[in-house]
Order: sequence, then C-alpha cells, then structure tokens
Amino acid sequence: MSMYKISISPEEIEQMELAGFPGKIKVIDSTGLDFLAAVAYLRRQKVLGFDTESRPSFSPSQPHYGTSLLQLSGAHRAFLFRIKEMGDIPAPLRRILANPGIVKVGAAVADDVRGLRKRHDFQPQGFVDLQKIVWEYGIKDKSVKKMTANILGFRISKTQQLSNWEAEQLSPAQQLYAATDAWVCREMYIKLLDSPKAPLTPEQMAPNPPKNNADDKDHTEKR
Repeated sequence: MSMYKISISPEEIEQMELAGFPGKIKVIDSTGLDFLAAVAYLRRQKVLGFDTESRPSFSPSQPHYGTSLLQLSGAHRAFLFRIKEMGDIPAPLRRILANPGIVKVGAAVADDVRGLRKRHDFQPQGFVDLQKIVWEYGIKDKSVKKMTANILGFRISKTQQLSNWEAEQLSPAQQLYAATDAWVCREMYIKLLDSPKAPLTPEQMAPNPPKNNADDKDHTEKR
C-alpha cells in the first residue's frame, strides 16, 4: 500500500500550508569569493536539489532566451547562479554537474540539462528525474507543485514562474521561488528513499481521459 495518493487535486493543495525554502539563499553572478565558497559547499553535499530558469517568451516573434539561472540547493543553503551573466558555466560548476558521486535531483531534468549544455557543454552524471521515479511509489502526478503537496504535504507558490529571470536584480520573491523549486526536489527524493515502494499498475499508469484543464498540462506544469 502506497504512503501517497495516486493523484492530488488542486482543491486539496489549496488547503495546505504555503511553504518555501527555509535556509540561506545566495545569488551568484561572477566567479569571485562567493562563487568559490558556493562550490566548496556544493562539493561536500551527497544530494542536491537542481533546477533552471529561463526568461519566458510570450510570443513566437520574441527570441528564445535560453537558460538564465541554475539553482543548486542543499538542506540549508541554496545558490542561484546567473550563468547568462557569468558568460558560461565555470569549470568548477561543470565538474559538480558531471560528478556521479553528487546526486542532483530535479523534474524534467533532460530539458534543463539540454538548456545548460547549450550554454557550455559538459557530460551530465548523477542526475535523478523525479518524474521518472515517482510511479514506483504509487504516484502519478508529475508537476513539482503536485508532487510536493503529495510527498511533503505543503503547498509551494508558482507566481514567479513566468517572471523575468534576466532582470537586473532578482527580487526576493524570485529568489525564494527559484531556491524552493530546487530544494523541494531534494527533500522529495530523500523522503522517497525512506518510503516503501508501491509501484503503480499498468492500469493506474494509463492516461486519464483528457480534461479541459490547464492545470493538467504536463509541460506548463513541469514546475
């Protein structure tokens, strides 16, 4: 018997307490001392939460801006690397992304990694995609918001998702959103590893009849 619901409804999520990353958030836009301290911290972690953000395009005529931000989070510290401003992904950061000994947990990881590799190629190793493993624990939901509610029992805000990730300064709300998205992936993974497996059956995994509901679109809901 799974500890979790197969799927959780928007109404159930709305009843939950709103939560965000409780630790220290640092925005990094150059390779100075803050960068070196961030890398030293990240290299000591066994499991990191991982995410990226891109400035949204709202019309076909707008350019595709590419990945603006890389987020990596431990339990108590989250680092937001403004890789577009840094010019590329510095080698010490690429080594973390290529280190099989440091688990990096996200959702729709392949898309995020592809975007990063367009900035600067590296050989990704040690990545875990929650969307590919939650079914083993009896969960059908794929969006970070729904998975977080189902596994961790709280609600996260999505209001900053389509904000400008290339703004001159990232607002406190943007920083909290970006850190939270990475951190909850780490926390979900750690909790799942402690949970008994109860895989979905093929019948349970079959797609539901389509509902006309924007909340169920997987990719807009990746986050």
